[in-house]
Amino acid sequence: MSLQQWHKNGWLKPHSTTPSQIKELWEIAERDLKDAKTARLSSDWQFGIAYNAALKLCAILLYAEGYRADRNLAHYRTLQALAQILGKDRQDDADYLDTCRVKRNTAEYDLVGQISDDEAAELIEFAEELKADVLNWLSSNRPNLTPKT
Repeated sequence: MSLQQWHKNGWLKPHSTTPSQIKELWEIAERDLKDAKTARLSSDWQFGIAYNAALKLCAILLYAEGYRADRNLAHYRTLQALAQILGKDRQDDADYLDTCRVKRNTAEYDLVGQISDDEAAELIEFAEELKADVLNWLSSNRPNLTPKT
């Protein structure tokens, strides 16, 4: 199903983005990736911060395509858009991020100590790789929105 169909279903809203909006989201992702690597934080918090970075990177892709997620299931739709924009071969990555969304919610709202050091490190590494992929995609597809790094 295409992003246009998602829009027809009411899952996405049209969004006219600007380079400054993308730059601000990019800066949030960079800050969060830096902060997620802070050793004195618990694995739960490192994971949550890395999740936020990945979410912002997916939002950048969605904004660059002219959409934003509707409030209902906004995180889920934003993460799933990854495969719609970067290619169907990225569906496993979108599904991984959705699993992280659920784990993050549990760690944030329900139970302490749900995230291992390895899980936090894995998500930080994934988000770093995603950051490079998003930058490459922007450079190729939306050079006017590409943040200066």
